[in-house]
Amino acid sequence: MANHKSSIKRIRQIESRRLRNRYYAKTARNAVRRLRAMTDKNEAAESYKKVSSLLDRLASNGTISKNKASNLKSKLALHINKLANA
Repeated sequence: MANHKSSIKRIRQIESRRLRNRYYAKTARNAVRRLRAMTDKNEAAESYKKVSSLLDRLASNGTISKNKASNLKSKLALHINKLANA
């Protein structure tokens, strides 16, 4: 167990950040999953704006990496474009 006051506080902070990151990462995964399941192009395009914004916010504060966010957004855009062709 930590002996210093600052290290005890750090442990508390890390735990709260971990839980927050876990919640938002799970929320993002569910949003991506819902978007991939969509078959209507207009609905998917509207949802893409929100999901893209969410992924950018998570990348900016370090919950997920910038490359991970970019890869997800790229794959989702391809999915939406395929809906247009179908």
